[in-house]
Amino acid sequence: MTLSTVNPDFWKGRRVLLTGHSGFKGAWAALWLCRMGAEVTGVSLPPEGNFSLYDSIKDQLTLNSNFIDIRDAEKLNAVVKKSNPEIILHMAAQALVRRSYREPVNTYETNVMGTANLLEAMRDLAELKAALIITSDKVYRNNEDGHAFRETDPLGGDDPYSASKAACEITTASFAKSFFNDKGIPIATARAGNVIGGGDFSEDRLIPDIWRAAREGESVTLRYPGATRPWQHVLESVSGYLVYLQALAGDDGAHLPKSLNFGPQGGEVVTVGEIALEVQKAFGIDSNWSLVNSAQPPEKSYLALDASLAHKALGWQSKWAPSETLTKTVEWYKAFSETPDIYSFTLSQIDEYEDIS
Repeated sequence: MTLSTVNPDFWKGRRVLLTGHSGFKGAWAALWLCRMGAEVTGVSLPPEGNFSLYDSIKDQLTLNSNFIDIRDAEKLNAVVKKSNPEIILHMAAQALVRRSYREPVNTYETNVMGTANLLEAMRDLAELKAALIITSDKVYRNNEDGHAFRETDPLGGDDPYSASKAACEITTASFAKSFFNDKGIPIATARAGNVIGGGDFSEDRLIPDIWRAAREGESVTLRYPGATRPWQHVLESVSGYLVYLQALAGDDGAHLPKSLNFGPQGGEVVTVGEIALEVQKAFGIDSNWSLVNSAQPPEKSYLALDASLAHKALGWQSKWAPSETLTKTVEWYKAFSETPDIYSFTLSQIDEYEDIS
C-alpha cells in the first residue's frame, strides 16, 4: 500500500479550529497547519511554566489565538460560531495522569464536559466537513495481559485521567450518532501512543524531567522504570491526525473507522528506564537514574498499541524508529538551548519528516 501523507493542498485556505493550540502537541499542529496556509483559529488555556513551544514560536504563527477555558460553554460557543470551521481538531485537555489524582473533578470537567461543550457548539455549523477528537492510548481497559490494544477492545481506565478520556470517547460517539451521522459529517476519535519530542516542558513527563535535570545539574529520578510504553515522536501522531482528517473530509469519509490508534510500527514498546538511559547519554549526563523513594500514585506497567487499522484504513504508518525519535527529540532540546531561532529549527524537523517517503 502506498503511504498516505499530509497534503498541503488540502489544508491551504482551509478554515480549521484547533483546540489546545498552546500545548505541546497543539503547538506542533498549529505550526504545521499555518505553514501549509490553513486559516487556523486556536482555543486554549495560556501555556504553563517558564518555557513553552508555543511562546517560542507564537510571533511567527498566523493564527487567531483565543485563550479561553473549554469548560466555559458560552465563550467557546461564540468562538466556534465566529470561526465557522470546516475542520475541527480537538486537542485541548487536562492531559497529566498524576495531576488527575490531585484534581479529579477538574480533569473530568475539562476532558468530558469541555468536549461536550465543543460538540454542542458544532451542531449548527453550516460548513463543517469533519472533526477529530483526540483522546489517549490509555482509554482501554488495561488488565496488563501483554497484548497490544486494538480499537475493538473495551474502554476503561482506573485513574481519573484514563477514565475521563474513555468517557470522552463515549460522549463523542453519542453526539456523532445523535446529531451528526444523519448530516453526513464524520466525527471520529484518535488514540495516540506516548508522545515525545521537542517542546514538551510539562510537569511529570520523562523527557522534560531529564532536560530539567541536565540544565540544573541534578540527578534523574524515575517512578516506574520498568513500565513499557508505545513511544512515538510528536510528528508521528500529528501527521496521523492530519491524514485522518483529510480522509474523513473526503468522499469516503463516512465509511472510515470512527476510532483509530496511532502508534509505532509493530506495537514497539520500550521501558521508561531504557529511554531514560539513552536520553541521559545524549544529554551528556554521566550519572544513572535513581528510583523515587516515596509512595507514588499507581500507573499501569504495560501499555502497547496496535496501529494496523490506521495503516489499512488510511495508508498511514510511523516513519521514525525509537532511536531516531530519541535523536530528533534531543536535537530539539539542544537547539532550544543553543539556537536563537527555534522556530526555523522546528520547521526543519517537519521538513525532515515530510521528506521521508
